[in-house]
Amino acid sequence: MDQSTFRLIENLSNAFGASGFEDDVTKVARDFMDQSAPDAVSHIEEDKIRNLYLYRKENTGDKPVLMLDAHSDETAFMIQSVRDNGTMEFVTLGGWVPTNIPSSKVWIRAEDGKLISGIFASKPPHFMRAEEKNKAPSIEEMVIDIGAVSRREVMETFHIGPGCPAVPAVTMEYNEANQVCLGKAFDDRIGCAVVLESLRRLQGEKLGVDIVGTLTSQEEVGERGCKAAVMKVKPDIAICIEGAPADDTFMPEYNIQNGLHRGPMLRYMDISMITHPRFIRYAFSIADELGIRTQKAVRRGGGTNGAMIHNAPGAPPAIVIACPVRYTHSHHTYTALDDFENTVALVCGILRRLDASVIEGF
Repeated sequence: MDQSTFRLIENLSNAFGASGFEDDVTKVARDFMDQSAPDAVSHIEEDKIRNLYLYRKENTGDKPVLMLDAHSDETAFMIQSVRDNGTMEFVTLGGWVPTNIPSSKVWIRAEDGKLISGIFASKPPHFMRAEEKNKAPSIEEMVIDIGAVSRREVMETFHIGPGCPAVPAVTMEYNEANQVCLGKAFDDRIGCAVVLESLRRLQGEKLGVDIVGTLTSQEEVGERGCKAAVMKVKPDIAICIEGAPADDTFMPEYNIQNGLHRGPMLRYMDISMITHPRFIRYAFSIADELGIRTQKAVRRGGGTNGAMIHNAPGAPPAIVIACPVRYTHSHHTYTALDDFENTVALVCGILRRLDASVIEGF
């Protein structure tokens, strides 16, 4: 893997990007395109909801428009109030479960822009009643502690108050022995990396579609950024790249549909959409042609930006291609570089073959 691509994955994972506060993620993306793929896009735009639009330099305006999307936000938190003792109540941004939160460390973005370390406070067992020791606290019962002793100290010394966002305090690590990355926010920063790397690898090539890459905001709180982006891009067809939850550590072998080192996953359905059957069959045929191992998933839950796109005016066909990510919506997640590489290869393979006649057949 190109070193700049590895650094891209690392920088995206480490970036502060709570839903609604994706500025650092868009800066990482801009820097990568400027430094590593200066000829890939003609221009980059950003809207007021923090969506980033990357227009491929070879777009001509007379071909079908393909939206290549990934979301830039991460599941996170927001300070709701500061207690008199200096601890803080918070709300979640995205789908957290209580058991994934206690005793973890967070970075809080203060009102002056500084990052302040804090922890989700947990009551020592010495002070617990018997019934408390076997019961997980609800999110409403938890607080964040930065080591302050008063409300005044939190607000005046640290400049933290209601509305300040917080993200898991995790710095990416890489295990070269199995080429696996351990970091936060691979849902969906690994997808953002796929979008950017695909545009880099396709630079200078003549294609049958005009491509607009989008890194969309606030997916974890209701696909809000994509709702705005799809109205701006007006795609004829779309590929959504996700960092989707892996199931290989808790499912029997016959029911594993998204495991590490098994290639990109294509999802037939979740609670938000039934994937366009002709388009997904086409994608699998390209994977077979290129010898790329893939996975097929049918989900009882979950949802992606694909739902927003396939319900847009004109009902553009959309598919979801995902890199497997273990332990999504928690502080620490795993993703494998071979899955990333195979996802990029599949995306580029599809984009090199799509044209107006193929799309018309969908």
